Amino acid sequence: MGEIKTHTRIDRSLSGEPKEISEGYAKVVLKTDGRMAADEKGLVHGGFIFSSADYASMLAVNHPNVVLAEAHVKFLKPVAVGDTLVFEAKVVEKEGKRYKVLVEGNKGDQVVFEGLFLCVVPSRHVLERQ
Repeated sequence: MGEIKTHTRIDRSLSGEPKEISEGYAKVVLKTDGRMAADEKGLVHGGFIFSSADYASMLAVNHPNVVLAEAHVKFLKPVAVGDTLVFEAKVVEKEGKRYKVLVEGNKGDQVVFEGLFLCVVPSRHVLERQ
């Protein structure tokens, strides 16, 4: 696996564990647990699914300053506490400092999430003073 250069302090228990990183590609595995439940039936809140997909997109770009600018997502099937999701992110277009990243989330052989993420790499960290 390649060196992780971004989002180094993220809580992987909530956003997923990187399993594979190469230029323009990342795979992240999210093992859902009770902290992610939205209700008493164990439905996983979509925010955790989105977080893992976003994390995978950041790792596909893998630059210390990368940030998310825009996302178009589809939640295709429900996810329950205890499910394991695999997110694969691929850079599909690069124009200057802008990257389009396609992310697919799977539970076994079922696609549960699809997203197109627009990632931007500014010249310095977004929290650095101008």
